[in-house]
Amino acid sequence: MSLSKLEREFFRKLNAVVEPAVRMGFASPRIAPAGLIVLESVGFKTGQTRRTPLAAMRLGNYVFVSTVRGERSFWVKNLQKQPRTRYYRGGSLHETRAFVVGPGKQYRRPKSLPTLIGRLTDAFAEYAPPGWAFAVLMPLK
Repeated sequence: MSLSKLEREFFRKLNAVVEPAVRMGFASPRIAPAGLIVLESVGFKTGQTRRTPLAAMRLGNYVFVSTVRGERSFWVKNLQKQPRTRYYRGGSLHETRAFVVGPGKQYRRPKSLPTLIGRLTDAFAEYAPPGWAFAVLMPLK
C-alpha cells in the first residue's frame, strides 16, 4: 500500500471514531476559542456529503480551520469547488460560506470580512508554511 493510501486510510478510520462525538458537541469551541468541529462539504468528485472533524479556532461567528496537508486534504478541494457548506459546533449545525487559502492559489480575501478577521486572514496567508491550507467559515446572514 502506498504512503498516500495508508495516510488516507488512517484518517478515515480516525474520523469514523471521532466524528460522531464531535458532531454531538464533544470538544467544541464554546468558552475557549479553540476546539473541534465537524465540517460538512460536498465531495468534488462524487457530489456526496462528506463529514470531517477538524481543529478550529472560533472568533465570534467566524471559524478558522487549517491543515498541514493542504494539497492532500479532500475537504480543502471540496470547499474550493463548493464554498457553501455547514459545520457542527456544540451539537448545533451552522450554515456558512468558506473562503479557502490553499497552496498554489492566488490570495484575495473577501471585502465582506470584518476588519479583525480580515487582518488575521492576511497574516495567516502571509506566514503559512508551504503546503498548508486554511479556510475561514463565514456565517450566512
